Amino acid sequence: MRRLFPVTDQTSATLSPAPQGDREWSLDELAEAYAYPPLSQDAHWLRANMVSTLDGAAQHEGRSQPISGASDMRIFGTLRALADVVVVGAETVRQEGYRPARARADFAARREAAGQGPAPAIAVITASMDLDFSLPLYTGPLVPTLVLTGSAAPSDRVAAATAAGAEVVIAGEGAAVDPARAVRELARRGLRRQLTEGGPRLLGQFVAADALDELCLTISPMLTAGDAQRISGGPSVAVPHRLAAASVLEEAGFLFTSYRRI
Repeated sequence: MRRLFPVTDQTSATLSPAPQGDREWSLDELAEAYAYPPLSQDAHWLRANMVSTLDGAAQHEGRSQPISGASDMRIFGTLRALADVVVVGAETVRQEGYRPARARADFAARREAAGQGPAPAIAVITASMDLDFSLPLYTGPLVPTLVLTGSAAPSDRVAAATAAGAEVVIAGEGAAVDPARAVRELARRGLRRQLTEGGPRLLGQFVAADALDELCLTISPMLTAGDAQRISGGPSVAVPHRLAAASVLEEAGFLFTSYRRI
């Protein structure tokens, strides 16, 4: 792993010679590189973690794993370990086979010092409530899974989620979830360091609502062609949102970038 940006006094030492600079970073180093910014008492921070090929594909054959790599997965795990809550869309839960977040000994002391529980909660955003509540994500997490839905959600599905052990959170009028309200509802429950892992439709909703504070984007050195989704989808915004580069790391041809709200 090498830091390419921002340039610091250590940057030249990590860039040359390559055998010394291009080494695997410890989890503590990754945690420092991806630390959340300091938050005031009532503030929250929503970051997204996504991967894209060089030609803009967010998935291959419907899943992100084929365009990922070992270093990307270490950063994926680090971002999860720093978060209070992982926010994900129902379709991604179904496609990627989501399971509960696990406690990791490597991050236990850091989470305890930050006043966090042993593992982040998973928050699933769904309008239809078309979820299999018999899965371990709902019946056996360390921290109860939250299901965010609209006020018109089917009452029988709400009851099924509750019976399985999930906490149902109303975050929208009618069937749909209001992305900005979802973020606020999570923060109101003390889940202020927020991470969304998509999918593209959910990220597009957060972008359209101007609710995203940071994008952690892995650029995979692969080409896939085809018609795969981009990292965010849905209606375009009236004026493109400009972010500022915060960090660029590199390993094995993968670029690990972070852009933050200006």
